[in-house]
Order: sequence, then C-alpha cells, then structure tokens
Amino acid sequence: MSGPHPTPDSPRATNPPQDPATDVVRWAAFSCVLVPVVLLWYGTSLAGTAGTALGLAAVTAVCRLLLRQSERGAARMLAEERAPHRGRRHRTGTGAHRGGRHTGGNTPVG
Repeated sequence: MSGPHPTPDSPRATNPPQDPATDVVRWAAFSCVLVPVVLLWYGTSLAGTAGTALGLAAVTAVCRLLLRQSERGAARMLAEERAPHRGRRHRTGTGAHRGGRHTGGNTPVG
C-alpha cells in the first residue's frame, strides 16, 4: 500500500532545480561507459577500448574541474556585484587623516 500520490500542483511534485554542471558530468560519465561498450561491439581491440575509456575519463575529470572552478568564479563575481561599493569618502581605516585621535605624537619625553 502506498500513500497518496502527489498531484502536479502539490509542492512534493516539484523537483528542486538541479545544477546544470552536474547534468553535464552525468552525461559525460554515461558516455565514458557507453562509448567503450559500443567500440567493443563493433570489434575494436580491448586495449584500444581501454585507452579510449581512460582518455574519456580524463577529459571528463578535467572538464568537471574546470566547470566547478568557473562556477566558483562566477559566484564570487556575483557576490562582489551585490556587495555595496564604498565611495572615496566612505573608506574605513585608522590613518592619521581619518579623523581619529592621535596618541603619542610630538610631545617631549622628560
């Protein structure tokens, strides 16, 4: 016995948005398995098929790494765009010309 099935309007029926890079990597991993099987089916040598599978796996790994790095860079740029920009007169700091009180200074020690 199963519970009630979600209708298309119910919140349980909606899938959360997936990461497009994850989908690309999944398809690439699927190809890393499918291509060698097809090559073996058409009579390619086992060594040639293994080399192709390793090459595809290496390319997939590098592409995944580059996609993740690109996503982090894009997220960083988006965060910088959303951060409030401070004008020239609104900088923070403790320099002598920042209006703070000076300690020490030019008083003679004696």
